[in-house]
Amino acid sequence: MVGVSRRTVLRSVSVAAGAAAFGGLWAQGAPPGLAVPRGPHREVAMDARMRWRRMPKNWQEAPFLANGFLGVQAYAGQTPQVLKFMLSHTQVQDQRIQWEAGIGLSRLPIGAVTLAFAGAITGVDWTLDLYNAELGGTITTTRGQVAFSAVVHNDLGVLLVSLDPSAGESGATWGFAPLVSATTRTVRKPPEYTANPDPEQTDGYCAQPLTAGGGYTTAWGEKRVGSKRLFAATVAYSFPGSTHTRDAVSSAGRALSMNPDVLLAWHRRWWNGFHQRSFVSVPDKQVQRFYWIQLYKIASATREDGPVAAEWGPWFPEVGNSWTAVWWNLNVQVTYPIVNSTNHPELDAVTETFRRDHANLEVSVPPAYRDGDTYALSHPGDWRLRPGGVRTVGVPGTTSKTDQTGNLLWGLHNVWLAYRHHLDQPVLRDVLYPTLAKALNFYRHFLFTGPDGLLHLPLTRSPEYADAADCTYDLSLIRWAATTLAYSARILRLNEPRVPMWREIAAKLVPYHEDPAEGVLIGDGVRLAASHRHFSHLLWLYPLRERNWERPADRDVMTRTFRHWAADQSAWHGYSYAAASSMNSVMDQPEEALRYLKFFLDRNIVADTELTANTMYREGSNFAVESPITAAQSVVDMLLQGSGGVVKAFPSVSAKWPDASIAGLRAEGAFLVDASRRNGATEFVRVHSEAGAPLVLDHGIDGDIDVRDEWGRRLSWRPVGPRRITVALRRGGTVTVTPRGARPDFSPRDVPSLGAVPAWGLPD
Repeated sequence: MVGVSRRTVLRSVSVAAGAAAFGGLWAQGAPPGLAVPRGPHREVAMDARMRWRRMPKNWQEAPFLANGFLGVQAYAGQTPQVLKFMLSHTQVQDQRIQWEAGIGLSRLPIGAVTLAFAGAITGVDWTLDLYNAELGGTITTTRGQVAFSAVVHNDLGVLLVSLDPSAGESGATWGFAPLVSATTRTVRKPPEYTANPDPEQTDGYCAQPLTAGGGYTTAWGEKRVGSKRLFAATVAYSFPGSTHTRDAVSSAGRALSMNPDVLLAWHRRWWNGFHQRSFVSVPDKQVQRFYWIQLYKIASATREDGPVAAEWGPWFPEVGNSWTAVWWNLNVQVTYPIVNSTNHPELDAVTETFRRDHANLEVSVPPAYRDGDTYALSHPGDWRLRPGGVRTVGVPGTTSKTDQTGNLLWGLHNVWLAYRHHLDQPVLRDVLYPTLAKALNFYRHFLFTGPDGLLHLPLTRSPEYADAADCTYDLSLIRWAATTLAYSARILRLNEPRVPMWREIAAKLVPYHEDPAEGVLIGDGVRLAASHRHFSHLLWLYPLRERNWERPADRDVMTRTFRHWAADQSAWHGYSYAAASSMNSVMDQPEEALRYLKFFLDRNIVADTELTANTMYREGSNFAVESPITAAQSVVDMLLQGSGGVVKAFPSVSAKWPDASIAGLRAEGAFLVDASRRNGATEFVRVHSEAGAPLVLDHGIDGDIDVRDEWGRRLSWRPVGPRRITVALRRGGTVTVTPRGARPDFSPRDVPSLGAVPAWGLPD
């Protein structure tokens, strides 16, 4: 994590010297001297706060805190007197690389901090404040009441819990219950597998050594001032060294030694700033609150300098979860687009992972094809891109083929999105370009010219469905990669001898196999004959956006293919509905886009999957974070799109939403967009250009318009279609489009509600 010195904090936050240790900690107002930003960002984030009026029983109901590393969930313990704070950490994993990652490099359970009360818990009244990333409220027992607040400190990575107990609960005691340090995955678990050694627990810390060396330690401590108490707990991990105990004890002790008001101000400063970076308000407050919770969730789950989010995020599911590593066949890929569109590059762990660990991608290549210039990505893997054991993506056209051949190309599409949203050339030059070329080289080993003169693929496997030659999933990714590489070489002004080869691949690659009724097939002669949760054969439609709805020639195949996939939804999962919503948004079907999103948010259970009370997501007993976060991107796709060189404001907003307000959303081309819709009509669109890229703006305003710069001066513009203009913006320039003569308020606003909806959590 990025370090910030205590001296810097004390300089930047005005806190009176010698302030009472608990005087301002987690109080209703801000700590002394800390200015609390006002305005709609704070209002909508506060409105989205989650509520608990019943004790949560498990991870599916519990409030959650995290900072991209340390994760905490609070819920009922094993007896009525105990509250449990389950701990997990994104870096804590095994290191027995002789076994595949889900086993030998598995995320490992840590344990739970427990708070034992004198009486049995009879009631709770909790609020998870998203804006400040704080959980607080009261716990009522048969012996009294305890007011508490908790944060996972953003920079220190320490759980801090403030207690203010009544007399009957003044003796509530903290403890720690370690979990067995072993993978919870049972799939292909070797018979010789054993758990790591037993932990070494003393008063104040619990050290867990690993069989492979290194280990992790949970350390805790408490201090009291009068009747108030402050508890701190943290987890440290080290491998191959064994500094984890020293690091954990030091970190917990440091937190307890600092002024709590300074700590809280430091923590809030990051989170308040996070929520100010972009803004979304829609009249359906169920959707709006869900959206803001997902922003809080992804900021809790990942950071640029941390691990890519595994299936649990930073939270540990206590019961029987089999997804113990990083899943690269869809899960990571659909989780991270939201960080680009909502203007949060500080959360982009995908780009940094490929920058840091790309050399490990060679291990996923079958040994016969490891030539120093070929990459692939098997799953599951650990957060360093290692598959573990002897796992590879297999060899197309043989019995070892897998459905993982496209993992790396799809993962790199996330890096492409990061580049396109910021136009940061070092990302293109240093991360995407060299890694994408090596990823495409894997497929080059197997492409062959058929009798028709076109390039074909032997048998691969369409993810989770069937074997197929000319598999649509793989072809769409190959076509995107070859086109992107040729484009990138031009943007980077490289004298690249491989460009003709890439262009030839893109030009000669066999078209997708189609059926007149069903649209694009799984592959050559392979139809979609049963419900399919994975939208692998539709990547060309979304998110690759290879076809364009505005081209009449593309509409038919887009419509036929989507309708056939959606005809049987019996096996769909959460991300299927999110993808269906986004696909309808790009196909100009706003009512359908909203219908698919609402079906998911209304917590319908399909194929033993559901969105849970706390907006987490379960598949059977498994815990996953990707589907709800993906659904937040579906909301953005209704409000702003920016691919194909056109920025579209409110491109797929339902007629049921007469009002909407956005600010700071980011579109491809490094454009930041503010816009307002009022009474069913767009009242302004404002676009700020960070890079001076060409702008074509679909503003959506009927009739005559005014086009002005940031100082109110008229700008030259040219119409290029109905409600569409092109404007030349310099780097740092801004254009505002309004109806002729209008003078709207350009401030973001929380738009009127369509009606009351309950808070997320367990509000009653």
